[in-house]
Amino acid sequence: QVQLVESGGGLVQAGGSLRLSCAASGRTFGRTFSRYAMGWFRQAPGKEREFVATITQTSRTHYSDSVKGRFTISRDNVKNTVYLQMNSLKPEDTAVYYCAVAQAAADYALSSEYDYWGQGTQVTVSS
Repeated sequence: QVQLVESGGGLVQAGGSLRLSCAASGRTFGRTFSRYAMGWFRQAPGKEREFVATITQTSRTHYSDSVKGRFTISRDNVKNTVYLQMNSLKPEDTAVYYCAVAQAAADYALSSEYDYWGQGTQVTVSS
């Protein structure tokens, strides 16, 4: 069983920052968290879920064009946690943010490649 718990969402003014965390637990991870790629996706009202960022098993990172240069994904394999540092936030960043786990993926930007998902955390950016 796998549990992913996101935290750190909230209301922030445009130009502000937030740091999201996603803690992974369960027998699937144990001491093997580092063997999994971790991703962040988001879904705004009335829109499809979209890729935000991913960090691979070797800590390579990939970002969507819309957040590149503003967001930073990182991981702590001791704490089984992945982070998303979000700076220079814009109103269009408003969405529910989800973290997800992929055991293996050909295209980390595809949500279908991920095996487990968290419940999401709301991020609201006011103008």
